[in-house]
Amino acid sequence: MSLTQEEAHRLFEYKDGVLIRKLTTSRLGKQGNVAGWKNNTGYQSVSIRGKQYGVHQIVYLLHHGFIPKLIDHIDNNPQNNSIENLREANKTENNLNAKIRTDNTSGCKNVNWHSQKKKWQVRLCINKKSVSFGLFEDLEFADLVAQEARSKYFGSFARHH
Repeated sequence: MSLTQEEAHRLFEYKDGVLIRKLTTSRLGKQGNVAGWKNNTGYQSVSIRGKQYGVHQIVYLLHHGFIPKLIDHIDNNPQNNSIENLREANKTENNLNAKIRTDNTSGCKNVNWHSQKKKWQVRLCINKKSVSFGLFEDLEFADLVAQEARSKYFGSFARHH
């Protein structure tokens, strides 16, 4: 049996981005306490009837009546479970909102050095296809082109840093 909005409202109160327990459910899960613990992936988790849920899932359920397949933290902070920071997303949208990759050498998303042309290249993956937006001598200008392209093609899921 999956968790319902009614049961979530019976168990938790949402206040300022956190879940507060309405009932004592265990030695550690006492009424009035903030619900959840930080799991090994950096997200806050709670256990209900032996099943683990993300706090962000419960918050979304309390406000929207269902738990979507994937929930995006708009600010990329898995500890920020404010309802304003949560939105339903698919895997592609969630990936678009990712932080800059650790192996990035330009310091700018979607900008890389084209060694043969000796210029900065702007490339985005759009509908599973790599699309070039040009070669540029100036890194700052290439970054602006990349930001414009992300905004145009990725909308509210565009992340520029």
